[in-house]
Amino acid sequence: MPVRSLRSPVLKWPPEAEVVAALRRWARDLDLPGLVALGYCGSYARGEAGVGSDLDRVLIVEQSDQPQPLRAVGLPLETLPVPADALVLTHSEWEALKGGGGRFANTLLREARWILGPP
Repeated sequence: MPVRSLRSPVLKWPPEAEVVAALRRWARDLDLPGLVALGYCGSYARGEAGVGSDLDRVLIVEQSDQPQPLRAVGLPLETLPVPADALVLTHSEWEALKGGGGRFANTLLREARWILGPP
């Protein structure tokens, strides 16, 4: 996680390469049945991350019985060096999102960087 120097009010945030390497290790160690693809988007994918940036992850699974907002609950985050969000979609939800052509879908399709996959 970010650290504050003992004698300075300045936060030191991990470099982008370190964050992406940690995400690759996280993906390798993740035990999520039916995982089809895993990527990241947002400021890290655009190369704009800075102090305070979180890591926005996208996970695509074959199917899920849980409602979409609950799917990320319980994902292990303790090995990631920055705060992280997760959007977990089923493969059919991903296909519908791609076909919908909305602003969010277009942004996600344009900027996502895939560690595993793409879907």
